[in-house]
Amino acid sequence: MGSALVAALALTTPAAAQDVAIVNAKLVIGDGSAPVEGGSVVIRGGKVVAAGAGVAVPAGVERVDAQGRYVTPGIVAAFSRVGLVEVDAVTGTNDRGAARSRFSAGLDIAPALNPMGSPVAVNRASGVTRAIVAPSASSNLFAGQGAVVDLADDMDMVTRPRALQFVAFGEDGSAKAGGSRAATFLLFREQLLAARSYARNPATLAEWGNDAMIQRADAEALVRVIDGTTPLFVRVDRAADILNVIKLKSEFPALKLVLVGVTEGWLVAREIAAAKVPVLVSPLSDLPDSFERLGATQSNAGRLKAAGVDISVGVFDDDDAHKMGYATQYAGNLVGLAKLPGASGLSWDQAFASISSAPARAVGMEGSIGSLRPGRVGDVVIWDDDPLELGSRPTAVWIDGKAQSLTTRQDRLRDRYATPGEGALPKAYDR
Repeated sequence: MGSALVAALALTTPAAAQDVAIVNAKLVIGDGSAPVEGGSVVIRGGKVVAAGAGVAVPAGVERVDAQGRYVTPGIVAAFSRVGLVEVDAVTGTNDRGAARSRFSAGLDIAPALNPMGSPVAVNRASGVTRAIVAPSASSNLFAGQGAVVDLADDMDMVTRPRALQFVAFGEDGSAKAGGSRAATFLLFREQLLAARSYARNPATLAEWGNDAMIQRADAEALVRVIDGTTPLFVRVDRAADILNVIKLKSEFPALKLVLVGVTEGWLVAREIAAAKVPVLVSPLSDLPDSFERLGATQSNAGRLKAAGVDISVGVFDDDDAHKMGYATQYAGNLVGLAKLPGASGLSWDQAFASISSAPARAVGMEGSIGSLRPGRVGDVVIWDDDPLELGSRPTAVWIDGKAQSLTTRQDRLRDRYATPGEGALPKAYDR
């Protein structure tokens, strides 16, 4: 390895943004194109300024020799709760939902995010540099406003606050709305109509008094959904529910829908593609664990992609706070699946894009994150092998052009207790 790479690996504290060129790489742009042998990427002022073959390295820019290894954009976790949860079973460390709050759509997760939480470092060490973070259950149908975050080793992790609104349909939504899917769709429409009325005349809510469908803060958040400013992430799995959600665009044409889960999406893939609605899928959903997922199959993602649907691969219905790094394994599974007779998967290039540029596109940020195209943030990962293979690990990570520590709390615990000597207890952590 080059001396600059060794220095990056040795970091234990966050560094300033670097002007750096990573050369001699198997370079993955992340936009679905094939890797470039002998490629280079140049980062200046925290941004990518050039990437590809034959890129000239400006004078004075530090060079890192990747020695032919894979160099990629950082992974964008398509759906997560990283920063909201430290220990799932400990209420005081779990801010993913606000089930007893009087507010719903107006809830904003940004103040609850903890950049010092141990899952942030764990996911960063797995090559995840950005994450789409969504809230879960509130007291109402709408869960609240999610954010796009970075996983850098610093105290400012919010890239874009209020980046999405999250709502659950299907079995979860009907349980919140009154016990049936009919109630779910009615409550959804009525709350959006109430928000539209509020936008036209803010005095409306005051006139309604205790009969108001929603709080003022909720109405203001939903106005941004109605006018298309805020993407609406909808958790939905059953094929019939998917079609009914898509039909909502006829009533609210500016809605920017993003479908999450979509377990039976392959059954209505042509309709999803025609509506130009992106989806976030989990490739491991292959068993009918509920009545709304009877059509589960690992070929879901491949069939959706073949139909022309823009798909992102995410980690949900799994450890969605701690193990965003599973996304590379999930994407790799789809590459392997494409080789099985009768199954549908993705090519390597498509699979990597599904965990980088596709999630960025789903949240409307493809112009700034998710690939190594010029102008995007300087989120770069060097891997010790194929990043979609289970055993591969990052050897260096930059976020916004800053070299990052890959040391986690687990590493420190290992070092503390691996070879304890007799007598004195291991020393406390250095502060």
